[in-house]
Amino acid sequence: MRSGGISVRRWGTALVASTAAFAVITPMSSAQAATGPSVRAKGAFLLDSKPNKTLWSKAADTKRQMASTTKVMTAVVVLETRGVDLNKKITVKQSYRDYVARNGASTADLKKGDKLSVRQLLYGLMLPSGCDAAYALADTFGTGTTEAARTKSFISKMNKKASDLGMANTKYDSFDGISQAGSNYTTPRDSAKLARRALGNSTFGSVVKATSTKQTATNGRVYTWYNTNKLLGSYSGAIGIKTGTGSVAGPCLVFAAKRGDRTVAGVVLNSPDRYTDAKKMLDWAFRTRTTMKLRTLPAGAEQD
Repeated sequence: MRSGGISVRRWGTALVASTAAFAVITPMSSAQAATGPSVRAKGAFLLDSKPNKTLWSKAADTKRQMASTTKVMTAVVVLETRGVDLNKKITVKQSYRDYVARNGASTADLKKGDKLSVRQLLYGLMLPSGCDAAYALADTFGTGTTEAARTKSFISKMNKKASDLGMANTKYDSFDGISQAGSNYTTPRDSAKLARRALGNSTFGSVVKATSTKQTATNGRVYTWYNTNKLLGSYSGAIGIKTGTGSVAGPCLVFAAKRGDRTVAGVVLNSPDRYTDAKKMLDWAFRTRTTMKLRTLPAGAEQD
């Protein structure tokens, strides 16, 4: 996607299967673990999720734009809507496609008139980082008589949820991270707090750990989406969560990995090497040293 400037992503569904990646794990010495991870990200945070314990951070409370990692909150607001029906069908409008084209945004390539469920649109939101899927969900779960009013209402719900979760240094001005005024920001600490909350929802967890999915609209059209998060299938135990890239935000990644009964969540904001940063942070948390080869995305897949 793009945020606070121009950052165009490729259109279309992916055509071929992804290449499997591998990881080799060896123990890390106590001395290595004690020094802490060395990362290139301008901001980072590492959280032991179950006890809600901070493990390590870098510029934890510095506000930065977050690009498409915004969509984590989009999903949380939808999933935590009282009485939400995940099987409810939503009809794709031309305005959703026009929005993506106008902004050069990442897309699930939704087709006008197709009907997909809320659950299916969550996959379209989180895997290919579909801004059209984000628009559809915001338009559906916001209130008002016009699309503009409904999407504005939805963004207000995002900010209300952030406040309720104690994310004091976070503000949303978009439902997908495409910030027109640059007032869409968070901190590593706040983003990790949100990640922990999101992972507590089983539907969210199932969606974000999928490397790919095929979803069928009511008219029989099949959508094939690949997860832009290359950490999945590359780092042992990785279970999500969301990529984001913008001209101001830079490359961002909210991530998590589970080994045994321990789940570690992390955030890197504005990192020139986000996957290596994430690997270093997780290795440090799990006291291992990993050799990692990133999963490759097929030709034509969205990149974020």
